Amino acid sequence: MKTIKPFKISLVALYILSSCSFSIAQEVKIPNFWDKNERFIKPDLPTLPRMRFLTTTDFPPFNFIDRKKRLSGFHIDLARAICNELGVLNRCQIQALPWDELQPALEKGEGEAIIAGVAITKEQRMKLDFSRTYLHIPGRFITRKDSGLTAPVYDAIFKKKTGVIKGTAHEAYFAKIFANRTAEVYATKEEAFNALQKGDIETVFSDALSLSFWLSSAASKACCVFLDEAFQSNHYFGNGLSIALSKGKPELVQAMNYALKEINQNGKFSELYLRYFPLGLY
Repeated sequence: MKTIKPFKISLVALYILSSCSFSIAQEVKIPNFWDKNERFIKPDLPTLPRMRFLTTTDFPPFNFIDRKKRLSGFHIDLARAICNELGVLNRCQIQALPWDELQPALEKGEGEAIIAGVAITKEQRMKLDFSRTYLHIPGRFITRKDSGLTAPVYDAIFKKKTGVIKGTAHEAYFAKIFANRTAEVYATKEEAFNALQKGDIETVFSDALSLSFWLSSAASKACCVFLDEAFQSNHYFGNGLSIALSKGKPELVQAMNYALKEINQNGKFSELYLRYFPLGLY
């Protein structure tokens, strides 16, 4: 089973980031992957004894153990919001398991859904059903505040150096889309960030999640900001985040899609998104 790899940060730092308000110069855009004209029928789930979500504890900021030893994160709050929309909050359970045990537990009927970043691939679609995608992790550029660079980024990085991380999808994407722009390849994100701060390069291109948390961290020394908008590509960056369910249970797929659409429309998704991603991803 594949997963979308998280950015490694301190859980204490994560708790601080997700609990505080930020003064943000750049506008935070709320992603919306729903057609406002599309309708989902609210399912009736009277015979469902429990709505059990399976997750992990090592995918911050989506699921992690907080300072009070509680299972927390964007996915945990999203699961509860889904249960609330479906009217099954009193039957809602969220259980954390090791990653390798998630799919076997689902197959044995020990849960109704996995909410843990299971990658949506052709192989996985043969084993699982998936809800609609509720979030993508796009690629983004960051630059120093004093660089003078402005959008559009394609023009801004002409004759400039952009740091990319060796062996990543973002290195491959940059080579394809920005083929006539200059890339400096680094072994780690930390090396690229240090080079950016020292002025050895003008931008870094990587996943918006890790960039967002670095910009908010003490390590960045408030040096940098996002440059231009997000870059999305299913081919390079995957098909996004959705809820995985056992095959052959269309009523549960419908239930997840209904709840996710309602959460998007009533503002709950925006609330959770800003709580866990205060600088945004887009």
